[in-house]
Amino acid sequence: MTIVVISDTHYLKDKFHFPKLLEKDLKAADLIIHAGDIKTPKVLNYLKERAPLLAVLGNGDNPAVKSSLKEKEIIILEGYKIGVCHGHGLGKNIFEGAYEFFSRDGVDIIIFGHSHQPIIKTYNKVLMLNPGSPSTKRSERWFSYALLELQKDSIETKLKFFQRKE
Repeated sequence: MTIVVISDTHYLKDKFHFPKLLEKDLKAADLIIHAGDIKTPKVLNYLKERAPLLAVLGNGDNPAVKSSLKEKEIIILEGYKIGVCHGHGLGKNIFEGAYEFFSRDGVDIIIFGHSHQPIIKTYNKVLMLNPGSPSTKRSERWFSYALLELQKDSIETKLKFFQRKE
């Protein structure tokens, strides 16, 4: 199962586009996970047209998006229990806050955003994944997103970095 993981798209206008590299992966995905700050329903609909979508709300989402999403989602894919949240409101250390947010849920993988800082790391036997942002890199050098490949006996994840030159 191939999952594209994105967060913090922050598209405010009706006209937006995802970079070609990401667009190619979105179309080939079995699932898209968006870890919040989608901003508008148009982005939600756009992603749903490419692959099944699991999304959570972020602190920057508009009221129409907030009314259709939850703060926290837990799903089981290929035998792995995955928790998804945005990460806002979890304290200064978003990484530890995301871990604590799911600490009683017995998850194998936690996907979160908010910081725009891409990371793949294990923490107390849990895979922690923040894809960064494909559109708002803030202080990061590159824009980014993640690919998560799940099989019953293995997990492969990688970050994809790019410069927006389109």
